[in-house]
Amino acid sequence: MAPPPRGYFTVDEVRAAEAELFERVAAGVPMRRAAHGLANVVAAELRERSGGVAGRAVTLLVGSGDNGGDALWAGAELRRRGAAVTALLLSPERAHAAGLAALRRAGGRIRDARAGSVADLLGAPDLVIDGIVGISGRGSLRPRAAELVAAVRAPIVAADLPSGVDPNTGAVDGPAVWADVTVTFGAYKPVHALAAPRCGRIRLIPIGLRLPEPNLVALEPVAIGAGWPVPGPHDDKYTQGVTGICAGSATYPGAAVLCTGAAVAATSGMVRYAGTAAAQVLARFPEVIAAESVSDTGRVQAWVFGPGAGTDDAARETLAQLLATDLPVVVDADGLTLLAGAPELVTGRAAPTVLTPHAGEFARLTGRELGADRVAAVRALADGWQVTVLLKGRSTLVATPGQPTLVNEAGGSWAATAGAGDVLAGVIGALLAAGREPAWSAAAAARVHALAANLAAHANGAAGAPISATPLLRQLPGAIATLRELAEHA
Repeated sequence: MAPPPRGYFTVDEVRAAEAELFERVAAGVPMRRAAHGLANVVAAELRERSGGVAGRAVTLLVGSGDNGGDALWAGAELRRRGAAVTALLLSPERAHAAGLAALRRAGGRIRDARAGSVADLLGAPDLVIDGIVGISGRGSLRPRAAELVAAVRAPIVAADLPSGVDPNTGAVDGPAVWADVTVTFGAYKPVHALAAPRCGRIRLIPIGLRLPEPNLVALEPVAIGAGWPVPGPHDDKYTQGVTGICAGSATYPGAAVLCTGAAVAATSGMVRYAGTAAAQVLARFPEVIAAESVSDTGRVQAWVFGPGAGTDDAARETLAQLLATDLPVVVDADGLTLLAGAPELVTGRAAPTVLTPHAGEFARLTGRELGADRVAAVRALADGWQVTVLLKGRSTLVATPGQPTLVNEAGGSWAATAGAGDVLAGVIGALLAAGREPAWSAAAAARVHALAANLAAHANGAAGAPISATPLLRQLPGAIATLRELAEHA
C-alpha cells in the first residue's frame, strides 16, 4: 500500500498541537524528547565526520525561548557523552533557565555571546548547533547573531529550522543560517519544503503531537510510482490515453519536439501532434500521429497548448478552440501569455485546466509579483480562476480549489534550463489523458521531471554537471522506472 503524503504544518497548527500535548504530558517532557533527538542526530554527525563524540568540540548558538532550551538540553546530553560543549548566549538574561542549569551541571561552558571577539567566542568547533530562534521567530538574524553565523566554518545542525528563515513561507530577507542538517520537532513545517537548500538534510523527531489534516503535502515517491499508468492485460493504445500536443512554430520547432517527446515517454498510449513543426517532431518520434491543425487531429483525451506556439491571433483562436472543449487542457508558456489578456477563456470552464507558470508568468497572469508567500499566492490564483496551478520553482507548488496544496522539492536545480518546462507540460498532459486527476498529474509529473534532471546531471558517473532539456527528456523513462521499482518493493 502506498504511504500517505507527507504533511507540512504551519506555526499556528503546530502551536495548537503543542498546547494539546502539554495538557497530556508532564511539564518539560516534550522539550526533553526534542533535545534527546537533537543530541542523537548531532552525535551521529560527529561520528560520521570525526569518528566519535568524546573529545569533539560542540558550540551552541543559543537564543531566548524554547529553541534555545532545546539546544541547551541537547548540549548537556552531548557533554555527558564526552563532548566539550560551549554555549554562546545571545540573550543571557532570557536564556532557558532549566536548560542552562542542565548544561552547567553536566560541565558545559557558558559564555555571553555579546562580549568578546567573534573569533575568540567561536574558537574552532567540530560542529555548531543553531538554537537562535524557533518557529515563533520572524525576520532575519540580528547583527550579533549574524556576525557569529557568518564566521562559522564548521557544519551547522539547526534546531527545528535554520534561524532567520520564515517558518511558514521559507522567505529570507537578510542574514540567515545555512544548515547542513535540520532537526525538526514533532512535525515538518513549510520551511522544510519551501527553503530546503537552507535546511540541508532534514530529520524529524516525534514528540507526541496530534496534528490536523495538513493543507500542504508532498506525494511520496512510492505513491507516485504506484499510481503511474502502465499497460494492463486488456489495454491498447487508445485505452491508455491519447494526448494531443499543440506546440511549436516555425520560430520554435524545438518546443514541439520536447513537449511531444515527453508525452511519448510518459505513458504507453498515443500522442497526436497538431502544428507546423510536424516534420521535426516525426524525425525524432515517428510513432506520433501528426496533423496541421487541431481540427484535423482526431480524438484525444487531453490537450497541451503553449510551448513555442506563439501569441498571434491564430494562436489565440486555437487556444480558445481547445478551451471550449470538455477535455482537460494544460496551458503553458505562450498559452499563459495569451490567457493573461483573456482570463475568461478558462475562468468559466467545467473541464480540468492546468496552468504551469513560472514567477514571471504568474505576475503576468495576476498583475502582481509573486511575493514571499508562494503558497498563499498560488492558492489565490487557483481559487480565483477555478483551475489547477503548478507554480514552477525548485519547490514546485500545485494548487487546486478545495484540495490541499501539493509541494515537490526537487532536491536540486538541474531542471533550470531552457526547454525543461516544455518537457514538464508534455508529461502532465499524458497523465491527464491516462485519466489521472489534475493535481496528482501535475505533482507526479514534477517529481519525475526533477528526478530525470538529476539523473541527467549525474549520468555516466558525473559528480553533477549542467544539463539541457534534451538529456532530461532522455532520462524520463529511467526516472519513471526508478519510482515504479520503489513501489514494487515497498
